[in-house]
Amino acid sequence: MRRVAKCFTVAALALAASGAGALDTVRFDVVGGDEDLLELIKSASLVQSAQEDGRTGASDIIAAANADYAKLLSVLYEKGYYSGVINILVDGREAGGLSPFADLNGVRDVAIRVDPGRPFTFSAARVAPLAPGTELPEDFAIGKRARAPIVGRAAEAGIEGWREVGRAKAELADQSIVADHRAHTLAAELALRPGPVVRFGNLLQTTDSAVRPERLQQIAGLPTGEVFSPDDLERSAKRLRRTGAFKSVALTEAETLRAGDVMDINMNIADEKPRRFGFGAEISSNEGLGLSAFWLHRNLWGGAERLRFDTAVGGIGSQTGGIEGGIDYEVAGRFERPATFGADTTLFVFGRVAREDEPNYLSDQVTLGFGFSRIVTEQLTLEAGLALRYSDEQDSLGSREFFHLLLPLKATYDSRDEPLDPAKGFYAQAELTPFVSLDDTDSGGRVYLDGRTYYQLDEGGMFTLAGRLQFGSILGASLADTPQEFLFYSGGGDTVRGQPYQSLGVPQGGGITGGRTFLGASAEMRVDLAGNFDPVAFFDIGYVGSESIYDDSGRWHSGAGIGIRYATGIGPIRLDVGMPVSGSTDDGVQIYIGIGQAF
Repeated sequence: MRRVAKCFTVAALALAASGAGALDTVRFDVVGGDEDLLELIKSASLVQSAQEDGRTGASDIIAAANADYAKLLSVLYEKGYYSGVINILVDGREAGGLSPFADLNGVRDVAIRVDPGRPFTFSAARVAPLAPGTELPEDFAIGKRARAPIVGRAAEAGIEGWREVGRAKAELADQSIVADHRAHTLAAELALRPGPVVRFGNLLQTTDSAVRPERLQQIAGLPTGEVFSPDDLERSAKRLRRTGAFKSVALTEAETLRAGDVMDINMNIADEKPRRFGFGAEISSNEGLGLSAFWLHRNLWGGAERLRFDTAVGGIGSQTGGIEGGIDYEVAGRFERPATFGADTTLFVFGRVAREDEPNYLSDQVTLGFGFSRIVTEQLTLEAGLALRYSDEQDSLGSREFFHLLLPLKATYDSRDEPLDPAKGFYAQAELTPFVSLDDTDSGGRVYLDGRTYYQLDEGGMFTLAGRLQFGSILGASLADTPQEFLFYSGGGDTVRGQPYQSLGVPQGGGITGGRTFLGASAEMRVDLAGNFDPVAFFDIGYVGSESIYDDSGRWHSGAGIGIRYATGIGPIRLDVGMPVSGSTDDGVQIYIGIGQAF
């Protein structure tokens, strides 16, 4: 299949040659001038790597040159060349004829010359038998360039096709790969052995864990007794990983089948440290400094139960002030038990005590509730709950108390590639929260929709256009009978940058209150430059009205600006500088700092 100018020898290197001269040049030449092939050969060359690493002793260079014959030959095979000739000259002598033990006074020059010859095409490309619906690589076809990796991918596709229909032990039984050097063609014929239809057996724990064995079985949800499916196996592994209780999770197939073509699954897991804490900070020139911290237990009662407490203080140094100084605080707790009423359903119980001292209202509130979240697909999650909420509020309408029964419903779809720094995908969240009054105020419902999308404008991913749309509405309750936390304001880092925080609302009683309708839109152009600093330009617009359904009787405002993102291992650090574009404000420049993209 090949002609290579070298006599292959095998030697165990135990001594270093005495030569220690420096390597001055490494030269590459590809006959035909294929620049892409030249770059691949340079990248694969061990001689080139040795020079870059400073390993230029004679023994190192001769050993690297001898190994380069096989390395560069594999590059030719990968590109579909099977009649290539490789010459590697070390100070004018073919490396294949030199011993690594040669007593040379250093190596000065290495010349690597590759004549790839003509590319080969497939004269035959067959895989048999194939499972119904199996799709082979498009390039594995008669007349296509016969690249070696394509043959491997065709075999993998054929085996995976059988595994998808339950034949877990499908394998390559035989292969015939013949190169015709005169016709410059490659005939590849692969024979598969599908094996029997396999059913899932038991999940066998092979390592110790602080999580109880029965809970591991419930969380994994392996469909014992059902026909094998690679997707079901991966789904079980992801369920275990999602708990956050494990540092690593590996589910592997038993090598042999039990009677009845049953296959057990071996579970190898390593526990995470049970406790964790963290903190964060965010600052705005207008809203002030916000500090937050959390404490987390990953395996509270030995069933991968998760308990988390969060505390936050905001509005420190706020320029907008508040009714009693502008300082907000929050203490919240949430308990989660995975695999409750099914492997994909999680029970959660939560509580929250908070004070929101905002520019337009003061609210002291307590919320207690529980609910269930269900992962429908990798992208779609549904959540439903029941909660009691009490709040004591002061705003432009006076002092009021609210006591409600809440039925929060939420659906989240997230196909983003990186949640903190997305460049592709789509995010959508829909919330519907009916609230039933337990005192003499109105009952109603709150609707909130949030959609985000990301589009790369060029193939290299240098320019990314990000867009966001928001919509909110209060149904069935008047402004006076709706808690301020349910109403909508605009202005600030999460709505319209460049406008003061919560600066747009509904005029009421000498001040403003939140509205029953909200519309928001944001657009960003993100530029990915070489290095850690990336510029961003943005434009935001928002609307707040007193009506339940938009009728343009409310008010609009907008803001625009530029920003910088500094890449870190946990996500970009964000700095945005915004100015008002339209709307009644004279507060000037607003500055926002945080972690992750704005949306």
